[in-house]
Amino acid sequence: MLSGPTTGFDKLFRIADRVDSVPNQHEALTLSNRQKCRRRAFVFLGVVTVPRELSCSAKPQIMVNVPKTKKTYCKSKECRKHTLHKVTQYKKGKDSLAAQGKRRYDRKQSGYGGQTKPVFHKKAKTTKKIVLRLQCQGCKHVSQHPIKRCKHFEIGGDKKGKGTSLF
Repeated sequence: MLSGPTTGFDKLFRIADRVDSVPNQHEALTLSNRQKCRRRAFVFLGVVTVPRELSCSAKPQIMVNVPKTKKTYCKSKECRKHTLHKVTQYKKGKDSLAAQGKRRYDRKQSGYGGQTKPVFHKKAKTTKKIVLRLQCQGCKHVSQHPIKRCKHFEIGGDKKGKGTSLF
C-alpha cells in the first residue's frame, strides 16, 4: 500500500489494474488481445475504454508490392506442376451494349418519364479486392488469384532491403 495521500488518478489506475487482471471482463481485454497489444485500460465510470491509437483493430495502411513473376502450381493438362507465372492485375472489361440486361434497361429508359430504375448510392467500401492474373510461361494457361483489400497496390516495385527505407 502506498503511504501518503492518494489522488483520483491513483485510484483509477488501481481499478484499471484490477480489471486488467480479470479475464473476459471486456472484449478489448481478452487474454489474446492483452498478449498482443500490451496496453493499459482506462476506466471511467465503470466502463472500460481503450484509446483508438492503442487499439488492436486499428490496422496500419500497408502498400502491397508483388513481384512481376511468381513460381506457383499450373492446373492445365500440359503442365500440372510448379512453373514460373507472369503476374498482372485483373481489370474489368468494358460492358457490352448487346447484353440482355443493358438492352432491357435502355428500352425502359427511352422516351419520357425520367429515371425508371433505382440508382445505388449507399456505397460502403473504400477499396476493392485485388485480383492477380497469373499466366503460365510454359503453356500460357491463365488463372486468377484474389488477395486482400488494399489502398495502394504495385507490381514489380522496389524491394525493401534490410535496414533501408524506400523514401
